[in-house]
Amino acid sequence: MTAGQSLADGAVGVALWHLEAGRWDAAYAALQEACAGGVSATDNASLYYGVPALAFVLAASDRPALTRAQALAAAGTATVTRRRLGAAHRRIDRRQQPAYAEFDLIRGLTGLGVALRRIGDYDLLREVLTYLVRLTEPIGALPGWWCPHGPNRTEPGPAGGHSNHGIAHGITGPLTLLALTLRDGTTVDGHTQAINRICQWLDTWQRHTNAGTWWPQTITLDDLRRGDPSQTGPLRPSWCYGTPGVARAQQLTALALGDPTRQHLAEGALIACLNDPTQIGQLTDRSLCHGTAGLLATTRRIAADALTPIPLAPLQRLHEQMPTPADGPAGFLDGTSGAALAATGTTRTCGTPAYSSANPPTSIGPDSWNRPFGSR
Repeated sequence: MTAGQSLADGAVGVALWHLEAGRWDAAYAALQEACAGGVSATDNASLYYGVPALAFVLAASDRPALTRAQALAAAGTATVTRRRLGAAHRRIDRRQQPAYAEFDLIRGLTGLGVALRRIGDYDLLREVLTYLVRLTEPIGALPGWWCPHGPNRTEPGPAGGHSNHGIAHGITGPLTLLALTLRDGTTVDGHTQAINRICQWLDTWQRHTNAGTWWPQTITLDDLRRGDPSQTGPLRPSWCYGTPGVARAQQLTALALGDPTRQHLAEGALIACLNDPTQIGQLTDRSLCHGTAGLLATTRRIAADALTPIPLAPLQRLHEQMPTPADGPAGFLDGTSGAALAATGTTRTCGTPAYSSANPPTSIGPDSWNRPFGSR
């Protein structure tokens, strides 16, 4: 794989930072680096890698010089999505359990749906939403998103698999996309029912302790038989797995459904998390994924929609005081560009025009672009 085309830690993620900040020359250079080895539209492509990642990033610009690149990236994203949808529906038809890479935000169809929403391909986005509705339908006695493997796909997991609740790899990622699209008015049959299925599951497993309301990162078959999670308290307050991400998913769901009780609960869970030194003390870097940048960015989004005022200044200071490694990576999810973008708290408003193509390429390389970024 070509590292430059990774939104998480490659040049395409750095390009997003520059585009959001309006630094065109730096963004152009990063985009050229990202595409230098070709851009994947094969099975490893996702929101965080390959052509969908590029489509997501290019949507942050309205420069005419990027029009051809945007169209090519949108077409490639559509091809990847249709192929992945076909495989997912065949798996459901066989009544088999999914790997979380099928549906999650980082590698799966939820992430592809996020890219489609950003670029404005709403017809194909509805097909993703239809798949997510099917994903929530039970398979036997277990929810349809129950994974047969463990939380780490490369290592042996608990016998019988697990239900993953992280917004990066678990069911709160699909919940968030379903909630956002419901608010947008982009809906499909069974949309609200799917949201309610996920909420009923999360409501069953939410816990209330002195640390506030929280949700276990995973549930195993043993947890299910006991009726109690083996996780005894909230862990690291990260965007990807911790209380902040789940709270944002719950808040967006509450806004979509008009449910002030759920909204108060979600916002209260975040506030308790922010006031818990044990949780905050587990943050050791400035990254978006596991560090203060992710917590700051998520809190800023929750605060903007909150019924209860949530102060940002203490968290901003914590982020600014967190040491930055001199030789740290420059990437978006785990590196300095994402940390810097979170610190500014600004994003540019960009259009999301729809694109389509009947015969998109399967791999987009430098020659395919025909100098897509134009003259500077």
